[in-house]
Amino acid sequence: MEEALKPEDLTQALLEGKYELIYERMSKDFQTQLSKADFLATAADFTKGVKSFEQVSSLQHNGGKMLTWVSDSKATGLTGVFDGEGTILGLEIKELANWPETDEKKTKIVYDLPLRGDWLVIWGGENVLINYHYAHESQRYAYDIVKSKEGYSYKGDPLKNESYYAFGEPILAPADGKVVAIVNDIPDNEPVGVMNEKAPAGNSVVIDHGGNEFSTLAHMKKGSVSVKVGDLVKRGDEIGKLGNSGNSSEAHLHFQVSNGANLFESQSININWKDGIHPVQGETLTSSK
Repeated sequence: MEEALKPEDLTQALLEGKYELIYERMSKDFQTQLSKADFLATAADFTKGVKSFEQVSSLQHNGGKMLTWVSDSKATGLTGVFDGEGTILGLEIKELANWPETDEKKTKIVYDLPLRGDWLVIWGGENVLINYHYAHESQRYAYDIVKSKEGYSYKGDPLKNESYYAFGEPILAPADGKVVAIVNDIPDNEPVGVMNEKAPAGNSVVIDHGGNEFSTLAHMKKGSVSVKVGDLVKRGDEIGKLGNSGNSSEAHLHFQVSNGANLFESQSININWKDGIHPVQGETLTSSK
């Protein structure tokens, strides 16, 4: 009888040297990309000197499950991607850089979730495995957020924007401020999955909140921006609709705070969220609105 391996037990199996068991639990496609010999060598090297792993995120999304662990030294991490049966579809191992000085320097202003209802963090947190933005100073503390129901962000045809629960949802000002930039004419990507790298932020609104804190709300629906440059907005005011414009693989909100109005020429600031929460990948954010 084949020994079972639950996704949650992956790193314990690594520490116990059960490399062949792990390889047997990989999908055929993954095995064609990674030979057993290469995996055995990589696994032995990765676990050398590691006494324990801490699971730092768990994300259920569109039929798959993604788990991430960080080693006891915080120097390395591992993400495993699994299907509904627990088959390993992919593994990613990384050395983890960190920036503790900016991690601990939060915004002076407290920000609300700029959406209504419950929302799932797809990318967010302070390592590159749970937040790919973290590698880039200009987007280090950004969040990508979707609307999810029973583990899925859509119902119906996954190639159509209207199938996604997030598409067309109101986007709100996360704090009081003045609108300093908008983009409103970028088409939403369809079929879903085709991305626009020439206009990465897509339709967006930038708000100056004072004190060198500027929020960017990106990937909005074409033609939905309901504010103009110079408008004063209050926390909770609707500023547009959520869309799938720009470098976006599905309808979601990219939200971040920076020390300048230009997303790509400024430094991202770690967000001081309302109620002192510290959301990371896989967690649900609930609006107070």
